[in-house]
Amino acid sequence: MPLSRGSAHFVFADPALMASSFSAQVDAWTQQSKERLEAVFHKAAEKVAEEVVARSPIRTGFLRHSFTASGSQMPIMRANARPQDGQSYAFDSGPVNLVILGVPLGRTVFLGFAAGYAGFVEFGARGRPPVGMVRLTAQRWPQIVNEAVSEAKAAVAANSRR
Repeated sequence: MPLSRGSAHFVFADPALMASSFSAQVDAWTQQSKERLEAVFHKAAEKVAEEVVARSPIRTGFLRHSFTASGSQMPIMRANARPQDGQSYAFDSGPVNLVILGVPLGRTVFLGFAAGYAGFVEFGARGRPPVGMVRLTAQRWPQIVNEAVSEAKAAVAANSRR
């Protein structure tokens, strides 16, 4: 382990230790970057789901209740999936968010409705205007990602201050 004398101080120079330390720093930075990318991916997908559901009209709540997620295929819309007379339905985002969190970075999150009439609500039918809950949310994808990035940056900054 050679020591070299600098102008006003001694410099410890062990090339093997420096390479190992640099490699460890790069590995740590790469892992943090991957985790941050995955956090942004998941947060953006959650925001899309939240916005689609929020834009969906509520009459019985069945349309929102039928909203689901998958990490392997588009959720199946069932033609006969309709609300029962006199019953109201609630939406629970928990199962959708769990699916989203289980989808690894680089894969696709599939979001959709099981209610057979969801397409009619989206595009309009029988004189009713289109709601466009999916299309309008999809148009906001760049803004949604930017919001997720801003939240991730704020979380990193808050953690670095601790």
